This record gives sequence, C-alpha cells and structure tokens, in this order.
Amino acid sequence: MVSKFGLEKNLSEEKKALLLEQLERPPLVLNKRNYGWLTEAICSIVEKPAKLEWWIAFILSFLLSLLMPLTIVYFISTGLGVWGLNSPVFWGLAILNFVFWIEIGHAGTLISAILLLTRQKWRNSVNRAAEAMTIFSVLCAAVFPLFHIGRQWMFWYLVPVPESYAVWQNFRAALLWDEFAVGTYFTVSCLFWYFGLIPDIAVLRDRAEKGWKKRLYHILCWGWSGSAAEWHHYELGYLCLGGIATILVVSVASVVSTDFATTVLPGWHETIFPPDFITGAIFSGFAMIATLLIPLRALYPQLKDVITPKHIDNMARIMLATGSMVGYSYIIELFVAWYSANVYEKYLFLNRIFGPYAIAYFLMFGFNVFLPQLFWWKKIRSSPWAVFFISILINVGMWSERFVIVVTALSRDFLPGSWRMYYPTWVDIGLFVGTVGFFFMLFLLFTRFFPVISISEVKTLVYEMERKEDDLKKGTPYGA
Repeated sequence: MVSKFGLEKNLSEEKKALLLEQLERPPLVLNKRNYGWLTEAICSIVEKPAKLEWWIAFILSFLLSLLMPLTIVYFISTGLGVWGLNSPVFWGLAILNFVFWIEIGHAGTLISAILLLTRQKWRNSVNRAAEAMTIFSVLCAAVFPLFHIGRQWMFWYLVPVPESYAVWQNFRAALLWDEFAVGTYFTVSCLFWYFGLIPDIAVLRDRAEKGWKKRLYHILCWGWSGSAAEWHHYELGYLCLGGIATILVVSVASVVSTDFATTVLPGWHETIFPPDFITGAIFSGFAMIATLLIPLRALYPQLKDVITPKHIDNMARIMLATGSMVGYSYIIELFVAWYSANVYEKYLFLNRIFGPYAIAYFLMFGFNVFLPQLFWWKKIRSSPWAVFFISILINVGMWSERFVIVVTALSRDFLPGSWRMYYPTWVDIGLFVGTVGFFFMLFLLFTRFFPVISISEVKTLVYEMERKEDDLKKGTPYGA
C-alpha cells in the first residue's frame, strides 16, 4: 500500500506521517458511493411506501402517546391531587421529567452546532437526527411545566404583557426564567434545524411528482435554486446559527441547573451543577442519537454505507468520555459533602446511598459511570446492537439521576418531623410514558416526510474522499 501511493518519493517526514494517517483512516461513506446513489438512497426512505416494521413501531408509539392526552384531561378535570406530590415533596416526576427531556433537547443542537464549528466531518451523517431530536424532546418537556402550574388557563402569566393588564411577572420565579430560556432555545433550534433542511427539501421538490407533496416542498424550500450565491449565503448563515445555538444551549442548561443551585436545600446548592448538566446533556444526547439511528440503519440497510461503524465508534467514545466526566461530578459532590463538615449535606448523601431511594442512586452510578467503561473495548464499540442496548440503559441512568436530585433532596430536608416518602401515581407514570411514545411517534413521522440524513452535507464527504484518493495516488497527503 505504501509503495502503491508513492511514499518512496522524497517526501518530508511530516508529510509521510500525514499520508500514513490518511491511509489508515476509515472512510465516512463506504463502498465508494456516488452522488446519484446517495440522493436515491436517502430520498427513497421518504418516497417509497413505509415498511411493515415502521408501521409496527409507529402504531406502538402512537398507542403510548395516547396516554398523554388521557392523563392530561383526567388531572385537569380532577385536580393536581391525582399526582403523587405532597409536603415537602412539592416537585416530583413532573419537574424531573421536564429536566430529563430538556437535557436531551440541549444535546441535539449542542452536538450538531459544536461539531459544525469544530469542522468534524463525521457529523454530516448524524446532525439531522440530532437536530430533529431536539425539537421533539423540547415539545415533550414543555408539557410538564405547562400543566404543573395548577391553573393551566392562566399560563399567559408567564408571558411578558403590558402593565395595563394589571399583571406583572415575578422575575424571581424559576418557572418564569424556564419559560424565557426554553422558549428562546426552542425558537433558535427550530431555525437551525429548518435552515439545514432547505437544500434537501429542494431535492425532494425536484423529485416529487405533481401533487400536494410537490407544492408543499416548493413552499418549504423558499424557491431554493442551488446557485453559488445561495450556497455562499447558506453556509454563512448556517455557521452563524451554529454559533448562536452553542452559546444559547450553554446558557439555557445553566439556567435550568441554577434553578436548583440557587436554593439552600442540601444537595441542590452545588456550584458544579452548571457544567454537570451540560456534560450530562451531551452524554444523554449521544445515547439518544444512538438509540434512534442504530435501529434506523437496520430498518433501511442502504444507510449502513452512510452511518458507518466509524460513526458508531465515535459516538461510543464520546459517551465514554462524557460518562467519565459525569462520574467525576458525582465523586466531587460526595467529596464536597464530606469536606464541608455540614451535617445536613453529609446526611443527604448518606441517605441517597443507604436510604429508601438507594436503588435510584445505584442505577444512576451503575448506568452512567460504570456501564460506559465497557466502551474501552473496541469489540463492544464495533457492535452496533451492544452500543444500542448500552445507550438505552444510559438514558435510564440519566432519568434516575434526575430522580435522585429532585426527590431525595425534598423528601428528607432539615426537620425529621417533616420527612415524607414520595410515591408517584399512575398519572405521573402515564404522563411520562405518553411523552416517550409522543417523542418516538414524531421522529418516525419525521423520517417519512424529510430526509433523516443531510444529503448535501454527505455529498461533501464523497467529494473530499475523491480528492483525497487523487492526492494519495500522487503521493501527496490531502490538505498538505
């Protein structure tokens, strides 16, 4: 291989090392697929009739999603007493499910934007699913604070309105800042996701036969023609939105975390919460992307040449790194509780480990810290279904982390006389299961109407791969 590409030529040691690295680097599009094949393979998922497996998954997720409107109608008509909330556990599954979904929502845009700004080429096959995942998870998260306020018909109190309406928002309330942060984040995420879709919608428009789909795609792509000037403005705008989204995600994650950190309750006033929540968002986000994309590439085999083992390996490596960072945060919390010499803080963590909710703590530590360490072995990272099952358990562990943060801190506070156990009711559980079904139902519908992989961005990988091969045949490293 070395002599074939002319390494015996008089090259510098630096160029020889770069050439050897490029020879060993696996391609991001397998089997030397061309532009036509990529367009046909990705668009066929939208254009051809849905497979039986897709219908089975859609029906199951739709049935699960029905739990959401049923439970909402029941507890609005009956009252919030049907939830398991009590004194002192005034926050329960509703708020922890909100944090769980909003963290997954942070991850999608953050992953796509950071990988865009750092010019990571393997991003091109996973960014579309990550951005769509953001939109759907934020919609699921919005359900909980909207109905947690008690009087749902007064939700507009959270919206800034003129003082003449005799309403002035309480800017000290965490819920108000959640609404500002999540609303702004959802708007920017939608723009970032939709902006990246425009060239691919134009491809579907050009391929569609006469009918409602062609008219719809024609409206959605805003008359995209693919001229050089349009591509220039598109790339600049996309890069700017990526920078804005990155800053916004960090700020929103910090706002959500400081909802807890600004209190004086043991276990909540932790200075490590903002970086911990951001790291956890990336960790759970990549786990959710793996949960979505691995079954998708199994359902549509043509995607295996685009979502390659290299992509799965990279996601597993990032889950390993971020899982280790999350574990470091857990250990720092334990150390600070011991080092602070605060009896309430010490007792809280002892209660988390040995108390009635110890199972949630060990699920959190086991699935978020120890389980990702399996990714040190290449054999496990190379197995898509091993990565898939581990990613599901990671999401279970991240949900358990939210339970540990919220419930264990509230159920046993300063006064033993006010301690009380929290038991979620079927309404709490049904609402969460309903949002899970709603999330997967929206993602399945997304795969039927829009390209789940960015056609235009994956084609740049093919172009660069062809240039790289030409340079390697000349004995010159690509980009040197």
